[in-house]
Amino acid sequence: MSNSVLQTVINHQSQDFAESTRRMVDLLTEIKNEEERIRQGGGAKAIEAQHQKGRLTARERIARLIDPGSQFFELGLYAGHEMYEEWGGAPAAGTITGLGRVLGRLVMIIANDATVKAGAFFPMTAKKVIRAQNISIDNRIPTIYLVDSAGVFLPLQEDVFPDTDDFGRVFRNNAVMSAMGIPQITAIMGMCVAGGAYLPVMCDHVLMTEGSGLFLAGPALVQAAIGQKTSAEDLGGAKVHARVSGTVDFREPDDDACLARIRALADKMGHRPAAPFDHKAAEPPAYPAEEIYGIFSGDPARQYDMREIIARIVDASAFEEYRAEYGQTVLCGYARIGGWAVGIVANQKKHVQITAHGTGEKRIHFGGVIYTESAEKAARFILDCNQHLVPLVFLHDVNGFMVGKEAEWSGIIRAGAKMVNAVSNSVVPKITVICGGSFGAGHYAMCGKAYDPRFIFAWPTARYAVMSGDAAAETLVEIKIKQLERQGKKLSEEEKQKLYESVRSTYERQTDPRYAAARLWVDAIIDPAQTREALVWALEAASLNPEVKEFKTGVLQT
Repeated sequence: MSNSVLQTVINHQSQDFAESTRRMVDLLTEIKNEEERIRQGGGAKAIEAQHQKGRLTARERIARLIDPGSQFFELGLYAGHEMYEEWGGAPAAGTITGLGRVLGRLVMIIANDATVKAGAFFPMTAKKVIRAQNISIDNRIPTIYLVDSAGVFLPLQEDVFPDTDDFGRVFRNNAVMSAMGIPQITAIMGMCVAGGAYLPVMCDHVLMTEGSGLFLAGPALVQAAIGQKTSAEDLGGAKVHARVSGTVDFREPDDDACLARIRALADKMGHRPAAPFDHKAAEPPAYPAEEIYGIFSGDPARQYDMREIIARIVDASAFEEYRAEYGQTVLCGYARIGGWAVGIVANQKKHVQITAHGTGEKRIHFGGVIYTESAEKAARFILDCNQHLVPLVFLHDVNGFMVGKEAEWSGIIRAGAKMVNAVSNSVVPKITVICGGSFGAGHYAMCGKAYDPRFIFAWPTARYAVMSGDAAAETLVEIKIKQLERQGKKLSEEEKQKLYESVRSTYERQTDPRYAAARLWVDAIIDPAQTREALVWALEAASLNPEVKEFKTGVLQT
């Protein structure tokens, strides 16, 4: 957002709006500066070393692979963030994943970053590649691998090698994707060794550049294992695999020629049937997206109207609200985003006054809390969207389900179970955006990571945990104090406050969206003003999968 636009917004809005805007812009500036540092990979010296080998960096390769002037929608940028510091760190987990267009076709790109530990696989590297493959599987996205990796990072091999979300799953996914008819093209543009050598050979097309190496064991390991001395080129160079082993389909002189060949191959792919979701020509929202900065509040105590956020995301700002007067702390309704028909389930942060049935008593339903009526409404709406083949978008700012005697008597657990069931068994694409809080069972009911959203995004203001930092700190400190008292120790008020601040600080760090993104609990941290663009990418990706399973819920608590 430019300074001139920011000033115009501030001049025409309230002081609260201006203050919220300034806070959001400051946070976005911090995030964007941090992202730029991550994009430097292994740093200037490592980039220069890559260039001296006559090779492009992973980001340079991607920029030349995608269509000129088009965008690369990066996923998993924060993977490994502030992890592996004892090994010098692994920016972006040493690999780059995301969506791009090649000859107008949407593709998933997975590229090893050889400037980060020679492209070695850390634990989060394997998980990041698998997450990208799973997105391709769920959405039937053609996938291009740009391989330049030394293989497993051996000091951490026990966390990379054996499990279902570790290194071997990558090759299993290659085989599954091939069987599903998802096109896969691999280019070996550096080293491809050990178990990693299986990845390219399990794909549809294998390309290899001069100076690259493809072998199960490198020269040093071969000599140690069987006493045979050989050069890397004679063992597994491009010429050997093109002329002798017959392993590669195309031998290319350099990176540019290889990338041009990939584009030529992608240009010849056929087109499978599209998904049955309705699409029309897109219309822009009636209101500027940047106004979200001032409307939204990261302050959990401040109210705002989620309808105002929706109006800046959906086509023509048109939202057909479902049961608008019932269960008002969850908004449900139909809209279009980028021309795609969607159903939106969103937490409403405004408090609502209701009249109790039977007594006529006036009560307040607090914004961001899911009540029995809200859960009932959302569950039914999700059923309708599945019935009518409408993809679902979830917008989170949720404290959780209502508690207390009245809530329990109203059947909150039963209603919540119904909503969770509907979300769990939903067969249309689900896309989640965590705007503010996403706490407790509310996170689950609103299609959190465990409920298989096709994509899950977070704003920089997102908070992601069992409960808020203040509530968690009070609970944990109280438990700690009682433990100490049982041991005969009594804390002063000052000591209690220090303990509280320490616990709260640790907990708050873990609720930061960057902490979640580092562990791939979210696919990307997005600028709120670019929420619409992120959702359009996701919806277009989802439209590539024509298969929609039969919708069944099993037993519903009624």
